[in-house]
Amino acid sequence: MPKLPKPNTAERSPDQQRADLAATHTPEQIRQRLLAQMQHSYLRDFVYGAIDGTVTTFAVVSGVAGAGLSTGVIIILGIANLVGDGFSMAASNFLGTKTEEELRRKARRTEEEHIAEYPEGEREEIRQIFASKGFEDEQLEHVVDVITADKKRWVDTMLVEELGLPLEGPSALTAAVTTLVAFVVVGFIPLAAFVIDYAFPGSIAQPYVASTLLTGFAFFLVGTAKSWFVDESWIRAGVETLLVGGCAAALAYLAGVLLGDVMPPD
Repeated sequence: MPKLPKPNTAERSPDQQRADLAATHTPEQIRQRLLAQMQHSYLRDFVYGAIDGTVTTFAVVSGVAGAGLSTGVIIILGIANLVGDGFSMAASNFLGTKTEEELRRKARRTEEEHIAEYPEGEREEIRQIFASKGFEDEQLEHVVDVITADKKRWVDTMLVEELGLPLEGPSALTAAVTTLVAFVVVGFIPLAAFVIDYAFPGSIAQPYVASTLLTGFAFFLVGTAKSWFVDESWIRAGVETLLVGGCAAALAYLAGVLLGDVMPPD
């Protein structure tokens, strides 16, 4: 569900804020907002793919650099990580999202069967669901009659109110592609300094230091993007993502140093 922008109320009077609120609750604005809520956002898939791609690729870079291996090896392993892990994460997202859709379809078929075989029992479920919401007597019976008069509306209500399922989900393919693109594009940042130095030898004096700075900046930016999605302080989210990524990189670098003797540097 897309997140609606919040008006800037920092320097507006209470009367102006009330006027802004009223302007967003006209019949036309409400209609547009409800329609917009039916569109699925893939920001989560992008943010999660970007974070995972950056963390895992920089962890590979740090581990190989810690072992003292050559720039060529770093690039090869880094790209292998981007391709392999990126596809794996996208495939997992695709299958997970597709599974949710299959579960939703199964639940719909089950409710349709229950309505066909035992309609009175299903009507009673609708009655109790709306009784728990405060409907009573004739009003309650009217609600039950309206909902159960249309089979699709009846099933939709059961899915949402009884099972807690959304009526529609995101596209599995779009979610997977979004994750893969984010993983590869943002995850390439830790490799950028090494690729440039490999293409133009000596152009970057300390590729790993440059990679570290670029990756830290990428972590922070991805964290701020995540904050918009989860409604968290952008500074806190940015620092949190930076610290998580930094810990992963530090552990990988330490492992590379400890195991450096297994494969001595060129």
